[in-house]
Amino acid sequence: MKKLSVNGKDLSLEGVDPTTPLLWVLRDHFGLTGTRFGCGKALCGACTVHVDGESQRSCLLPVSAVEGSKVTTIEGLSTDGDHPLQKAWRDHDVPQCGYCQSGQLMSAAHLISEHPSPTDLEIDKAMDGNICRCGTYPRIRAAIHQAAKEMK
Repeated sequence: MKKLSVNGKDLSLEGVDPTTPLLWVLRDHFGLTGTRFGCGKALCGACTVHVDGESQRSCLLPVSAVEGSKVTTIEGLSTDGDHPLQKAWRDHDVPQCGYCQSGQLMSAAHLISEHPSPTDLEIDKAMDGNICRCGTYPRIRAAIHQAAKEMK
């Protein structure tokens, strides 16, 4: 039986078309709706998840390409919203409409895992391609700096 580890749980891919994008498997098959559909072309970042610790855009990624991998979604970042990034997001009033936030948070989490004390340039580079229609980029940067300090 084909399986996928999602947020630390082994889940069955039984009955899932292997060409189905990971985004739709997460949302429709597993009920994990925190990962969002944005552009459908892997350009906006709303669908960002971690696959084996790396940020990946899930809207075009066929589930067959990640079979046997460890996937982390926004639901796996924290069970109760107390991850330092989530706290910093609230402290800095980052979300406006909130649509892009799960992808933004997942990209930020990956950044901090690789750069525990990221510079502004590292933040800008890592977050490039995560589109925030509300334009809260300065608050996103400030929140990432705050979370990085807390996570040390």
